[in-house]
Amino acid sequence: MNLLILRLLIGISIAFFMGKFVSKIKLPAILGWLLTGMIIGPYAVGIISDELLSASWYQIILSIFECAMGLMIGTELVWKELKRSGKQIVITTIFQSITTFLVVTLFFGTIFYFTNVPLYVALIFGGIALATAPAPALSIVKEFKAEGPVTRTLIPMAALDDIVAIIVFFSITTFITAANAEKSTPLYLMLAIMIILPLAIGVAVGLFGGIILKKERSRSTTLMITVILLLLVSSVGLVFNNLILEEPILNFMLIGMAFSATFANIVSEERLSEIMNAFNPILELSLMIVILNLGAPLDYHLILGAGIFTVVYIISRATGKYAGAFLGAKMTGLPKTVEKYLGLTLLPHSGVSLVFTGIAATTLSTFDPTSAAILQGTIAAAAVINEIIAVIIAKKAFEWAGELERQTPINVSSDFSINSN
Repeated sequence: MNLLILRLLIGISIAFFMGKFVSKIKLPAILGWLLTGMIIGPYAVGIISDELLSASWYQIILSIFECAMGLMIGTELVWKELKRSGKQIVITTIFQSITTFLVVTLFFGTIFYFTNVPLYVALIFGGIALATAPAPALSIVKEFKAEGPVTRTLIPMAALDDIVAIIVFFSITTFITAANAEKSTPLYLMLAIMIILPLAIGVAVGLFGGIILKKERSRSTTLMITVILLLLVSSVGLVFNNLILEEPILNFMLIGMAFSATFANIVSEERLSEIMNAFNPILELSLMIVILNLGAPLDYHLILGAGIFTVVYIISRATGKYAGAFLGAKMTGLPKTVEKYLGLTLLPHSGVSLVFTGIAATTLSTFDPTSAAILQGTIAAAAVINEIIAVIIAKKAFEWAGELERQTPINVSSDFSINSN
């Protein structure tokens, strides 16, 4: 175990300096973290090995950092602010999700019709395509201190988008499994576990945390209390994951989002700013480690072996995300910059897509192993190619929208006290 901890610390250090290097050439540090994960992951140098990635203590640490990332989303979900544009964001989210699902399903349905692949596999591709990995875009927002209509729309949408994706994906896989297999988990139970339970855990601890955090305290005391509450809410999630549920499937980012959204609506605006200013060092570290972990399982060899299905998936998903976000923003009267550039910030995908793919492939393998292999190969290759391209495009989208506070990125490797917007 000591050797694995040392390997992890070495990996984090490499990512730290790689992020600094990439920032020097005016690219987001996240790209450096992601590439570092791929280079030192099990498919390349192997500093971060399969043994490390599967270690239970590592999964616990990662869950805590994912929960910490949720604070960046949740603290933006203040009710009095959401009342102004919340309806527009919800409608836009649903519209771009439906458009993405229809476009991807239509593309693959047409191809599979002529290649004798079962058409229900096209529905699974459409369900997986809905998911957006919020970490890359949020990291860019944090690093470059992005502020404006696109940023304000994206942050709450990052949470809503994954909720819609979970509902659609598990609805599809449940119905397909029920039609092809003898046993399947009821849909209502999957949705309760994947959405309602994490939100309930976060809200419960958030109510308690809001009472404690309301009182004015010093920066160090505020940070200590916030970290203790974060560990508390993460621990509750871990108890459910490891002792009550049959497998660890809770979304810790949703737990952190619900936790922080709850206390954010209890404390004053000034106090919330103090809390997040104190918590920023933890948030920055969380972003780096989660992105490093996102890159580690990606096999760069898949770039060379990518086939037509991978190309179709990347293009159809990007088309659906952009067109859906554009039309949704236009219908709801969101600003022109949101119409033009929001869809480009929604392209990062790999983390959630790989989780969904693993679940779908495991389900399919019981009655259709050939389709399971097609699904795994396509999404794995797409994850590698899409993530590198999507990070660069997302950064350019914020730049084109005029929302980057500074054209040269914040030196995240030396400044861990960035003021919260």
